[in-house]
Amino acid sequence: MPSQPPDAPRAELESEAYHITVDDGADSFCALSIESPENDQAWLISDTVTALESMR
Repeated sequence: MPSQPPDAPRAELESEAYHITVDDGADSFCALSIESPENDQAWLISDTVTALESMR
């Protein structure tokens, strides 16, 4: 994957957190969706972090 030079402008991202319940309420987990508003094919959904600031 090509990387951007350090001085290149970074794309703005949008994030939204979800609390998802499955198995008729027997289990639940948190998920985070990160998307680029400029590109509908650029998105990530994670069930391991609950805040964009937690990603590395």
